[in-house]
Amino acid sequence: MRILVIGGGGREHAIVWALKKSEKVSELYCAPGNAGIAQLAECVPIQVGQFEELIQFSVDHAIDLVVVGPDDPLADGIVDAFEAKQIPIFGPRKNAAEIEGSKIFMKDLLKKYAIPTAKYETFTDYEAAKSYLSAQQTPIVIKADGLAAGKGVTVAYSMEEAQQALADMMVNKVFGQSGDQVVIEEFLEGQEMSILAFVDGETVRPMVPAQDHKPVFDGDKGPNTGGMGTYTPLPHIPQAIIDDAIENIIKPTAKAMVSEGRPFRGVLFAGLMITKDGAKTIEFNARMGDPETQVVLPRLKTDLVDIILAALNGRLDQLDIEWSDEAATCVILASEGYPASYPKGRAISGLEEAAALEGVLIFHAGTAASDGQIVTNGGRVLGVVGVGKDTEASRERAYEAAKKIHFDGVHYRSDIALKALQGLAQS
Repeated sequence: MRILVIGGGGREHAIVWALKKSEKVSELYCAPGNAGIAQLAECVPIQVGQFEELIQFSVDHAIDLVVVGPDDPLADGIVDAFEAKQIPIFGPRKNAAEIEGSKIFMKDLLKKYAIPTAKYETFTDYEAAKSYLSAQQTPIVIKADGLAAGKGVTVAYSMEEAQQALADMMVNKVFGQSGDQVVIEEFLEGQEMSILAFVDGETVRPMVPAQDHKPVFDGDKGPNTGGMGTYTPLPHIPQAIIDDAIENIIKPTAKAMVSEGRPFRGVLFAGLMITKDGAKTIEFNARMGDPETQVVLPRLKTDLVDIILAALNGRLDQLDIEWSDEAATCVILASEGYPASYPKGRAISGLEEAAALEGVLIFHAGTAASDGQIVTNGGRVLGVVGVGKDTEASRERAYEAAKKIHFDGVHYRSDIALKALQGLAQS
């Protein structure tokens, strides 16, 4: 098969890496890709939003399957555009991708079908939102309705911070049109959990659960990012809680989307909070998570191509999906200044030395090739993954590798996966 992956981040590098292992793949392309992906696939200089150019490339190169990584093209209808040309593509159509593209749509869907989530109100008028907010208790959560590269959410611990976040979204337009509407919702306390699932209509095949670390600094301090690290499995979270989330949140949501005439086919990502009242939904994404994908796919034993083809052909319910018992930990190496403005073009050293370590995978997120060397080209630069027999071993490998990599201003959290080890120590 000739496969085209769309995207150029760490998630796409992990997808390309997993697809490359399949004996069914003869040619692998990625648009636009990055310096790491270029070592596994032929990178194509077409951006994710250039649908006509991507379709033409697929026709010219007899592409058998297209796999979409990021959220923006899904929300903009890339799947519909490819399907109109009879090119097989894995991902939800535009009307199903709205579960991520509009937080208000998602919240209203969950409310309608009584699927557990935080209490909330939605607003299109700034003064009305401001008035409502002033009567609430902190901490409180303010969300821009549309896509904002994973940064359109503020957990405000003071009323001043909450009002500033609201003004930034609705008045100062820091997220553009995504802030035309906002969701103000109750703060949920507990541990976060991410469950990705392969979905074809009402058939849900959950992947192994992971836990993300959103804030930029140790101890969950500082502004939210797209994710500073992940790990799987979650040994400190009882299986009963994970099963409950699958049965009472993910499966009913897939069923609800079918009932709404928006059947979901692709990867549905549930961002959950484990509260004292059980798991509740924070968000849904319409694609693989980043950086969750970087730890989940290394544990996948079944051929990813087989899973995608089964979903596309309505046979997902007939496929057994196998996972390894190993643990994986991903530490994100970020640019100085991220998630605010950051420099680009800084030379990266130590990549080969780190990659040579046993049980280590290096996924490139924001890199480019320049004058024969690899340089930084994004806020999140690399995902350094350690795979081992348990969380402690995988964590040690990830940090051992991270210490070998350097670029000016490199920043990473030192506490990824510690919650699991501390939780195990307490239990």
